[in-house]
Amino acid sequence: MARAIWRGSVSFGLVTIPVRLFSAVSRKTVQFNQIDTKTGARVKQLRVSAADGSEVPYDQIVKGYEVAPDTYLTVSDDELAALDPEQSRVIDVLEFVDLEEIDPVYFDSAYWLVPDEMAAKAYKLLTEALETSGKVAIARFVMRTKQYLAAIRARDGALTMSTMVYDDEVVGASQVEGLDVLDGIEVSDKERAMATQLIESLTEDFDASAHRDTYREAVLELLERKRNGEETVAARPKVDTEDRVVDLMAALQASVDAAKKTKKRHPSASPGEPEAPATSKRKRKSA
Repeated sequence: MARAIWRGSVSFGLVTIPVRLFSAVSRKTVQFNQIDTKTGARVKQLRVSAADGSEVPYDQIVKGYEVAPDTYLTVSDDELAALDPEQSRVIDVLEFVDLEEIDPVYFDSAYWLVPDEMAAKAYKLLTEALETSGKVAIARFVMRTKQYLAAIRARDGALTMSTMVYDDEVVGASQVEGLDVLDGIEVSDKERAMATQLIESLTEDFDASAHRDTYREAVLELLERKRNGEETVAARPKVDTEDRVVDLMAALQASVDAAKKTKKRHPSASPGEPEAPATSKRKRKSA
């Protein structure tokens, strides 16, 4: 069973709801260690001085902020602790907004909020109020000395909370090199209509369970074969580096035609997989 990683209260107006915080995501990554090919032993990393390469004991290490090349301002743990935000154990609701107003780029990590038994009614009342209104609560709280901005919303009859990045942490399009190639490019009405038609032909109700991490699955299969003593042959996929001039309208039309032919197949299926039975196709939500 998952364990609570934080305890506190959700506060909005004069209402306080004691809650526990559980992670809503369990990352499924394959972890590797660095191994010495000569001895088969794990390789450990040491903290060494850039001045002479000698190992530095942990109690001699302090934090440093680089102000110029190889010039640092050192800061002690006590100095930083004095700046820590107050550990109030309160998720303070600041305002309510429509979910559509929040660009997904602001969302970070997701959590479940679980009420204490005595606060179940107040918790359910807030959940149903959010569901009815379609609103999201924007809140602020402190966890492990860090102050977070967060969005609380109703999902499956319970409350989820997503921590959010601050506005000055978001990299805007104007800050990304290379997007200036779009300046002066014009798209015709016919091209736009064809692209829209392609999007419509590939539109389905989103089903997260239909999409898999095929790379992780392939790595786990490789490890299982090696564990069973099977020989493996590493073959690098060929990368096509040839430049091609694409007829945009022809490519769009071909894509639309192909989408129509494979409409019965699930959108996450790989080429060559059998078509899904007609009864298994998801129905499109009505507008």
